[in-house]
Amino acid sequence: MKLATLKLNGGSAVCLIDADKQRYWPLSDLVPGFESNMHQLVQNFDQIRAQIQPRGEGQALDASLLLAPIERPFRNVFCVGRNYHAHAKELSSSVFKDNDKNVQSWPIVFTKVPESVVGPNDAVELPQGVSEQIDYEAELAIVIGKGGKNISRADAMSHVFGYTIVNDVTARDVQMRHQQWDMGKSFDTFCPMGPWVVTADELDGSNTRVRCWVNGELRQDGATPDLIFDLPSLIETCSRGITLYPGDIIATGTPAGVGMGLNPPQYLKTGDVVRIEIDGIGVLENTFK
Repeated sequence: MKLATLKLNGGSAVCLIDADKQRYWPLSDLVPGFESNMHQLVQNFDQIRAQIQPRGEGQALDASLLLAPIERPFRNVFCVGRNYHAHAKELSSSVFKDNDKNVQSWPIVFTKVPESVVGPNDAVELPQGVSEQIDYEAELAIVIGKGGKNISRADAMSHVFGYTIVNDVTARDVQMRHQQWDMGKSFDTFCPMGPWVVTADELDGSNTRVRCWVNGELRQDGATPDLIFDLPSLIETCSRGITLYPGDIIATGTPAGVGMGLNPPQYLKTGDVVRIEIDGIGVLENTFK
């Protein structure tokens, strides 16, 4: 099941999506009394999922505006760094230089503030005068469905509601300068997300492909079986001593091929278009300005 947030009637609405037919159905038309956002859908999904079925022809998706599926997360997005072997290697002399020898010890976890989240049609703002080294990072993101604390690896996947795509946009010079990464990761618009959430029963997040193009040039091409820390490990780690809530988001790391890792490095500039595709989900595309 694909579930999106669309701009409708001056506001936003959660909708069921048929990506093949390019049609959508507002959940308010399918589920009596449902007038809320993706957070409420995730929390009540088990009770209403049987009612979420297409009725009639639906409406044309290409005539609507997709927003970030979770427009404003309740709290920071959990993000994982250095989680593909090749990516850790390509940045081993920069952001990972102090811990590259311990690459398989513990995941690096940082966050992006909720205000950084934008949708698949929004422009990403280049912060002129603040950073000149803006980079892209294509990532599979987990959406938590069932909350919990100290979740075991064995139980972790039962807590997953679904998956979406995140571009973990990064100001590399700011990231290097501050060492802790939140500042360089959290600028306004630095977390494009979408185009929708695919429920866990339709996608095996542990076995999918993540690709990224910049202006039509393939830069990243990775597969989630190559993660250093797999999805259950990430959920277990993020919930150690911290309660996860329905709607929380965990971005799982990026494959090799980021701009900083190229020789010479290639950072984003005005007019660049970054397109991310994950098999089983779809496409997230944003223009930088």
